[in-house]
Amino acid sequence: MDNVQLLISGLANGCVYGLIALGFVLIYKATEAVNFAQGDFMMLGAFVTIGLTNTEYMGLPFWMALPISIAIMAGLGYLLDRLVIRRMFGQSQTAVVILTIALGFVIRFVAGLIWGHEPQTLQNPLAGREIAFGGLVLGMEDVAVIVVTVLLTGSLFLFFSRTKLGLAMQGASQNQLAAYYMGIPVKRVQGFIWALAGAVAAIAGILFAAKGSVDPSTGLLGIKAFAAAVIGGFGSLPGALAGGLIVGVIEPFASRYIAAGYSQIAPYALLLAVLVFRPHGLFSQVRVKKV
Repeated sequence: MDNVQLLISGLANGCVYGLIALGFVLIYKATEAVNFAQGDFMMLGAFVTIGLTNTEYMGLPFWMALPISIAIMAGLGYLLDRLVIRRMFGQSQTAVVILTIALGFVIRFVAGLIWGHEPQTLQNPLAGREIAFGGLVLGMEDVAVIVVTVLLTGSLFLFFSRTKLGLAMQGASQNQLAAYYMGIPVKRVQGFIWALAGAVAAIAGILFAAKGSVDPSTGLLGIKAFAAAVIGGFGSLPGALAGGLIVGVIEPFASRYIAAGYSQIAPYALLLAVLVFRPHGLFSQVRVKKV
């Protein structure tokens, strides 16, 4: 029964990693850029919700604060693309990566300046509620994380594979100039995908804050999420979720059965193994890019 409890806890944590990894994959699929500030966007989304919801701040009802937080983070994602990323047009991918890393430092600094560096928790209606059957006890926060993540991943997968806008995004990522000549509004599509990634980061932040404390350094979880995206396959939305679940499940079992000095590197050891034996990821979607 202890192992089942560890599994459920690992799945819940893995879902948060998977949602952050989804942000990586969303931006990569649409723009072929890697946003290393995605974890910091998640952290900022959590703090925005805390600022709107907690009684020591604005004290709005939880269910009212949720869409406001998601909209704020979507707007920030769009503005980031509109005011910063587009100015990098024509620059190397390395320059964009360095820019997003620097942006992560800025977000952590601003979050610490506004909300402080002490851990804070989100006041929410699921806190303290549990479901028990047999000897298994599930926190409602964990259940909510798993359910929301599965639904969101499925929706995004259908969006990219079945809708005109989703297909246009993938076309723009393959060849922006060709997509432009085919009538696809490339800049508008790129702005939308950054907004969508911001919204997904907000959802991940809300779910993470609902089940644990948050501080500015929480944004560094993006490193584990990036590892999850690579393990699952960097171009695959279901792969991002699967990679997050794998990393999330490995952590509690490694902590239980492996010495502390070695258990922390278990996800990264798996990452190295995947890069060696299956460089495109476990659930990769390898495509031939026409130029």
